[in-house]
Amino acid sequence: MIKIKNKQLVILAGGYGSRLSEETMVRPKPMVEIGGIPIILHIMSYYSAFGVNDFIICAGYKASFIKDYFKLNKKKKINLLIKPHWNVKIVDTGLKSLTAKRIKKIEKYIEEENFFLTYGDGLSNVDLKKLFNHHYNKGKLVTVTAVLPPPRFGSLVISKNSVVKKFSEKPSNNNNFINGGFFVINKKAIDLIPDFNCSWEKEPLEKISKLGQLVAFKHKGFWQPMDTLRDKEFLEDLYKRKTVPWIK
Repeated sequence: MIKIKNKQLVILAGGYGSRLSEETMVRPKPMVEIGGIPIILHIMSYYSAFGVNDFIICAGYKASFIKDYFKLNKKKKINLLIKPHWNVKIVDTGLKSLTAKRIKKIEKYIEEENFFLTYGDGLSNVDLKKLFNHHYNKGKLVTVTAVLPPPRFGSLVISKNSVVKKFSEKPSNNNNFINGGFFVINKKAIDLIPDFNCSWEKEPLEKISKLGQLVAFKHKGFWQPMDTLRDKEFLEDLYKRKTVPWIK
């Protein structure tokens, strides 16, 4: 098994977070708190538990908020989750940059052949060691963690005469895997990002997929994005009940 200690994690943390505007009017989405702790720190702590302590944060919207938080913590230790041995580099990758452009802008800071990348608003209990080894063994440019989306709405099976034949409060998503983030990327993949402003999930990944260089690591365990206030409240509830799958 390949060791992942000293690997780098790139965190995409520059978006507006418009669907969580109740919180993001005053702070960037990755700094929205779960249990009084910014979600980005929950993410960093999870990776750190696997030996990943080198972080590159791609900031954009309210980048100064993130910079000031880490700067203040260095002086006053406002959050003990931030460990002294962490190497944190916060890069302002532009207010209007899309995800691919943000990755392109931090390319010079990538030191090793393969690195982790994730979004600054999602939590999971994916086994990062197995993820990295899957990537290494497959030998492709990009590995994406494929997850089953959490059920948001009940499903109905309706007959032609409008009679509900089946009601499912929590429909099954057994075969509907989606992009859950938690990538492992070979640095060569950055060369396939076009010069124009685009999303990592569009032109680059579509091209990498067509080249047969994108593989999936299936994860059927816990995964939860924080897209809306409802998502935040769900994560808060898990934290309050001390049922937090993302804390090792």
